[in-house]
Amino acid sequence: MSNQREKICDVLIIGSGAAGLSLALHLAPSQKVLVLSKGLSSEGATSYAQGGIAAVFDESDSTESHAQDTRMAGDGICDENVVNFIAENAKECVQWLIDGGVPFDREDNDNDNLPKYHLTREGGHSHRRILHTADATGMAVQTSLQENILQYPNISVLERHNALDLITRKKIGIMGSNRVLGAYVWNRDRELVETVRAKFVVLATGGASKVYQYTSNPDVSSGDGIAMAWRAGCRVANLEFNQFHPTCLFHPEARNFLLTEALRGEGAYLRRPDGTRFMPDFDKRCELAPRDVVARTIDYEMKRLGADCMYLDISHKDSMFITKHFPTIYGKLRTYGFDLTKDVIPIVPAAHYTCGGVMVDKNGKTDLNGLYAIGEVSYTGLHGSNRMASNSLLECVVYAWAAAMHIGANAATAEIPTELPHWDDSLVSCSDEEVVIQHNWHELRLFMWDYVGIVRSTKRLERALHRIELLKQETNEYYSNFRVSNNLLELRNLLQVAELMVRCAMARKESRGLHYNIDYPDKQENSGPTILVPDFLV
Repeated sequence: MSNQREKICDVLIIGSGAAGLSLALHLAPSQKVLVLSKGLSSEGATSYAQGGIAAVFDESDSTESHAQDTRMAGDGICDENVVNFIAENAKECVQWLIDGGVPFDREDNDNDNLPKYHLTREGGHSHRRILHTADATGMAVQTSLQENILQYPNISVLERHNALDLITRKKIGIMGSNRVLGAYVWNRDRELVETVRAKFVVLATGGASKVYQYTSNPDVSSGDGIAMAWRAGCRVANLEFNQFHPTCLFHPEARNFLLTEALRGEGAYLRRPDGTRFMPDFDKRCELAPRDVVARTIDYEMKRLGADCMYLDISHKDSMFITKHFPTIYGKLRTYGFDLTKDVIPIVPAAHYTCGGVMVDKNGKTDLNGLYAIGEVSYTGLHGSNRMASNSLLECVVYAWAAAMHIGANAATAEIPTELPHWDDSLVSCSDEEVVIQHNWHELRLFMWDYVGIVRSTKRLERALHRIELLKQETNEYYSNFRVSNNLLELRNLLQVAELMVRCAMARKESRGLHYNIDYPDKQENSGPTILVPDFLV
């Protein structure tokens, strides 16, 4: 560190979930790595992942079957080469997690030298191939990665540090081919904007589901990496495909408690308020249909019946089985007055996963030299128009490995920038009107839920875009005049990502996967990804 407002590293990783920490561990032997976390390093979406991670560990299964299931869930627009690449590298990358200490559940047997993992099944999968740690897989993965990070002194994790924007050659007026040089970072504890210089920058910031009023995601999922990459000149793709998890707890005190798809994988039913099942009426796969089908069906039944919620029921299964496999959910529901072994549980869909993002190649490399994006922030081509359950953690670890290999191969010829301009906040002041940010934030999330939700129309999308343009203008003016704050930074990024989501949705003149437009109910032939290019690159 050359001064209090500047930091220097080989690789700056923005985000501290499964993707970011896995990459840091792969790079640790040869690179000086700096990891930024907006909150505590354990607060990201990884910790909330309940179901598990998909990989072929059963002899009756195959990578070809895993790839075929993924393509089917993606409804015709997955990148076949990427799907095969991830399915073929899944077992090796999951084994890396196992070797690092992730305690995936095993079948009961007497031979510990030949572990057989307990594999569950989730929607869209034709085999049992989900490795899990009870119903708290993400927490187990996150904890293991954090413990391993402590073994490497050349990895620094800075909590409560928000990345404001990427620094590029073009941004600071350096001639020649554009390249990322680092980032401006807001130190929330010191309330100071710092400059980070790096050979490489990696976005591992997660998704953008906080753009919706109801979401299963933690507060940090505000689309920061997508917005920063777009402002730096990177293309984005498929942001119209926002996955709504079918089963989040419907309770006034439970903002974002997810009821894992593994419950349905183990036999739970979805019921109407009168107790009758409804999924058999809509899809032959019943409760194990892909998430877009199940979420849209729940939404349809709620609207048809004028009901506030539908219900999830696994009470017909053995109570010991339920408490053994779903201890976290069982305990959490008890705090809300529900007994998973006896009661039907009220549920509603909620925004869950951003299937599009920053366009990358199979090394995780973006359009901007030196910049990578891995995990939910990226568009790899794996998910197509709908993510299959438990492919998300898998995508994180496979692309962390791939990006690490590419960065390692190019590190010797890359240089840390010698000097970068510091952030100038000499002409801004402290705001006494924080209520403006709160108001705009709530308005955005409400109309995105109403206009760009599970079911859309052209008129709703046009209304959403009009409101976004007005809020962007107001927020950008605010951003120019006042000192930064966490809520202001997130609102600025959410508005940018909301605009990209709506523009992608308006460009798709069909209904496919997670995108359903009542004005275009049919699929088009020869459909593909929706790609947006920043205006200044056109």
